[in-house]
Parts: sequence; structure tokens; C-alpha cells
Amino acid sequence: MKDRNDELAANLAQVEERIAAACAAAGRAREEVTLIVVTKTYPASDVRILSELGVRHVAENRDQDAAPKAAECSDLPLAWHFVGQLQTNKVRSVVGYADLVQSVDRSRLVTALSKEAVRQEREVGCLIQVALDAGESARGERGGVAPGGIEELAELVEKAPGLRMAGLMTVAPLTGEYAGRQQAAFERLMDLSTDLRRAHPAANMVSAGMSADLEEAVAAGATHVRVGTAVLGVRPRLG
Repeated sequence: MKDRNDELAANLAQVEERIAAACAAAGRAREEVTLIVVTKTYPASDVRILSELGVRHVAENRDQDAAPKAAECSDLPLAWHFVGQLQTNKVRSVVGYADLVQSVDRSRLVTALSKEAVRQEREVGCLIQVALDAGESARGERGGVAPGGIEELAELVEKAPGLRMAGLMTVAPLTGEYAGRQQAAFERLMDLSTDLRRAHPAANMVSAGMSADLEEAVAAGATHVRVGTAVLGVRPRLG
């Protein structure tokens, strides 16, 4: 365990250096960017080490992995983010541990999240996942709503009991006009965030950037970066 502790501490320090350097280059304060460590496929023991190292935000994308891990780590001072495509039949479980759902992309999901948040007497923060590889009304390959659908969804979340409209999230697209242009994609997300905040001033989270492109996300203005591999190492293959 000591070896793993040292490994995670060293990786985390490198990521912190990258974020700090990116903030300095962009003329931003380090405190403006929150690191979310994506712990998918890794055990609860790693989450516990990360917590001891000062990590306060962790993310998961599969409920079947996340639910038992969150339960095992329920004594830790962590905010849990759900970042994967979420089916409505998993909502009851996810609402039980997730402080924020970053992958809200359709009205049916908003309705299900609201109903369950009320039932469990919880408040769940919601980020609308924006698909920059979609047309104005289509959905993206990896989930998400097209830019033209943001405002309608935001209104639904705002009015839904038990939910809090928190902001926007995107994954750098692999196809379309922003393929291979991560910073341009993230700058487009920031423009969409500016538009959103005119009607929803508190929805100021912008979640963008991962291990390979966190610098571009920070340069564009992201408030949260989601980093997995750079902290935890190359993920084992899922069978």
C-alpha cells in the first residue's frame, strides 16, 4: 500500500503542477480550477488514499462500480460526481450517492432525477452535457444535447424540485468541426456558459478537459477538470 500511496502522491503532484502552470499561463488564480479525479475501474482503497492526499472531488461513470465504492467511502469528505451516460433505471441508485450529475442530456432524465431526489430528500446538482459533435437538435455520439437544446433543459432543471442547475459539461468531440481542436471546443463551451448564465446566474460550473487536454480547458476558462489516467495510471481493460 505504501508503494501505491507514493505513486498516487507523485502523480497527483504532477497534475497539480500542470494545472498551476496552465492557470499561470492563462492569468488565472489556481483556486479558480477544481480537480475532479475520475476513479472509474479503480478500487475504494485508491479513493481512500486520494482523500488522505487532499482530493475532495471524485467522479465515476458506471453505477455498478460507483455505488459500492461510494458506500465503502461514505465516511470520507468527498463530493461524488456522476459523469457517464445515465439510464433512468439507474437514477435511484445514483441519487443515493452523487452530489452532482454531469451528464444531464434529456428531459426524461431530469424528471427521473427530480422524482428520486425528492423521494430521498436530497439536492442533486445538474450539469447539462453539451455535445459539440451534434447538429442543433441531435444528440452526440457519447451522449449530450446539442447547443440548441441547452436552454430548454436548463429551464426544466431550474423548475424541478430537488435539483440545482449547476452548469455545463462537455467531452472534446472525436468527430465534427471540433475534432482535434480541443481548445476551440472548450472556448465554444465557455461561450455557451456565458449565454446560460444570463438566465441562470448560479449555473457557473464549466466542466471540461481530461488528462490529455486539461491545459486547453484551463486556457479556455473551465472551472473543473476531470482527470483519471494522469493520477491513477493506465486503466485496466474492461472485460
